[in-house]
Amino acid sequence: MLFDTHAHMDDRAFDQDREALLDALPQQGIGLLMNPGCSLASSRQADALSRKYGYIYAAVGSHPDAADEVNDDVLAEYEMLCKQNPKIRAIGEIGLDYHYEDIPRQVQQKAFAAQMALAQKLSMPVIVHERDAHGDGMAILREFPQVHGVFHCFSGSAEMARQLTEMGWYIGFTGVLTFKNARRAVEAAAAIPLERIVIETDSPYMSPEPFRGRRNDPSRVFRMAQQLAQIRGVSVEEIQRITMENGKRLYKIG
Repeated sequence: MLFDTHAHMDDRAFDQDREALLDALPQQGIGLLMNPGCSLASSRQADALSRKYGYIYAAVGSHPDAADEVNDDVLAEYEMLCKQNPKIRAIGEIGLDYHYEDIPRQVQQKAFAAQMALAQKLSMPVIVHERDAHGDGMAILREFPQVHGVFHCFSGSAEMARQLTEMGWYIGFTGVLTFKNARRAVEAAAAIPLERIVIETDSPYMSPEPFRGRRNDPSRVFRMAQQLAQIRGVSVEEIQRITMENGKRLYKIG
């Protein structure tokens, strides 16, 4: 069985067939799924999905694209959701994204730090999105040395991956691993301990080859397992076992 450690099943891309898809996934080899929030609204939906489906867990948080919504009331609701639903296992997806800069950098930084502080208060891991903002992201992480989690959809260097794993972080790899031009991701996946790697689809985005360009869904996480097995020279079954154990350890799932 596989653990898709990052899938946005609340996304509107699944509005037409969400229930049928989620009902079918356990028969397609998906044993566990983490659905992170990207805003207050999607965090509420992630919470609801985790209550409905036994194999789905949730995280709550505001993505950098929704950083301008983060205030005391939003943080209080995230805290309430975490305390009310034992299947919420992380704060996320949070972080920094300077690629488009639709949200001012200072607003993103403030929201990221506030949500890191919430994770510290609740002793929970975080799911970090970081794009073109490594220096500022690392500076905020160092303000919260007790908080760890996963850098999802990793696209950084092998050196950055090693640095993060040495700090106690996990690295999440998506369908990028299967892309022909994915040299950096492949190098990073080869460079770090297997015990610090989780696999994810980031559905409905980041479809792996040979599905690239189509809507992604968690059934395709097997492609990341296959590619990682090839990179590391071990069996697919071993990758399935290790990444399942890693995801359960990351999110404290018994």
